[in-house]
This record gives sequence, C-alpha cells and structure tokens, in this order.
Amino acid sequence: MLHRYRVLVLEDEPMIALDLAEAVIEAGGEVVGPLATVEDALAILAVEPPHAAILDVRLADRDVVPVARILLLNGTPVLFHAASDVPPAILNEFGPVPVLPKPAPAKQVVRMLASIVDSTS
Repeated sequence: MLHRYRVLVLEDEPMIALDLAEAVIEAGGEVVGPLATVEDALAILAVEPPHAAILDVRLADRDVVPVARILLLNGTPVLFHAASDVPPAILNEFGPVPVLPKPAPAKQVVRMLASIVDSTS
C-alpha cells in the first residue's frame, strides 16, 4: 500500500503514535517519527520532507497548522486523525481536507492514507 513512502506520524499520544507507526510499517512504508510536537516536525520538514503524513490536530506544544500548511502547500498527501476539528486556518486556506475522527484503528487510518496517496499520484 505505502511501499517506499516516507510517512510522517505526528501524534502526541504515545500508544496511538506507536500503533500508527506499526501500521505504516506493515503497509510497506517508512515511518518518519513518530513525533509529538510541531517543533520536532518542523525540524524534520526542513531536512527531508515526507511523501505523506498522518497528523493529529492538537499536539502537546500547539495546533498543527504550521506543519499542515507546509505539507499541503507542497502537495504532500495529508490525513488528519483527530479528536477535535481541523483548525479553521487550514480549512479557510485549503478547503475540505481528509479527516478520520479518533478513535479509529491504526490499520484503517493507514488504509485511508494509502487511498489518498493513490488518488494524488
């Protein structure tokens, strides 16, 4: 499903992050992270951008807007996996974005991301 894709997992709940990372690996992808803060994600994006991303909306340090904006402007497939709404700043700038509400099984999240990747390639 995600063969050779580098997938950023940005999630501050450790068990969810580990489940998502494992599901990405099982789908043939390479995990970037998992990371828990916007600061860490921005540092990674500056060095080597991922091919796709699974993003929580609210993280330990702030909302995900700066990371999401960079990814979406670069055309990177993004799936928001969140217990809260996508920030209005993202919706106002990019329109509807793919969202899978929490809780969702990690394999379902990865399958949805794979379908987003397939539709953009």
